[in-house]
Amino acid sequence: MDKLLYVAASGARQVMEAQAVNANNLANATTTGFQADLAAARAYQLQGQVFPSRVYAESQPGGTDFSKGAVQPTGRDLDVAVDGQGWIAVQAPDGGEAYTRAGNLRISPTGMLETGAGYPVMGEGGPMLLPDAQKVEIASDGTVSMLPVGQDATVLAVVGRIKVVNPDPTQLQKDTNGLLRMSDGGQAPASNEVKLVSGALENSNVNMVDAMTTMIGLSRQFEANIKLMETARENDSASAQLMRMG
Repeated sequence: MDKLLYVAASGARQVMEAQAVNANNLANATTTGFQADLAAARAYQLQGQVFPSRVYAESQPGGTDFSKGAVQPTGRDLDVAVDGQGWIAVQAPDGGEAYTRAGNLRISPTGMLETGAGYPVMGEGGPMLLPDAQKVEIASDGTVSMLPVGQDATVLAVVGRIKVVNPDPTQLQKDTNGLLRMSDGGQAPASNEVKLVSGALENSNVNMVDAMTTMIGLSRQFEANIKLMETARENDSASAQLMRMG
């Protein structure tokens, strides 16, 4: 009887974890540049004397869905979308380098160029600081130009260049902040092949219809596992009653 309980109970637990992953994806369906998480589980044989006939399910690193979201024009000078493959380098809260496709940039009160989530954008020499300017433009190669305060509108000064990278997706893993990092802890080299689209943003790659369908499917799987556990309880109760009669 406990074999059935191992399968049903661990299965229900994994369905709950998959539901949590799917719910987080659904919550970020409108987050700029969000890359959906994937859930995965694997069956293992229980170790120990008399236990090898039991199996249970355990979560596995599901990885990240690296498909691209739709690019929507915004017309805002500081909005940029990555055209095709590639990432924008930012400074993570721990000081390390991380990567994102969220190009809703802004200038902080201290002049730091940062993402909408507050992560400083990395230039060729570190986080980018911009002086006061009337206008800021970002070229397709990441070059940031500005019109200094009080200067003629034809005088654009180059401030620096946003670091864009294009590592192999298999070398990336998502951290707890939702940023991508090199799995070996290193830094990806800057790429001249990655291009940016100014005045546009990339939507989340989460398909809301698919996520809702997945949510309904997982709910049914959870109910099925609960019914299996209830069946195991009823069978155990019936067996105990037969033994008492004997």
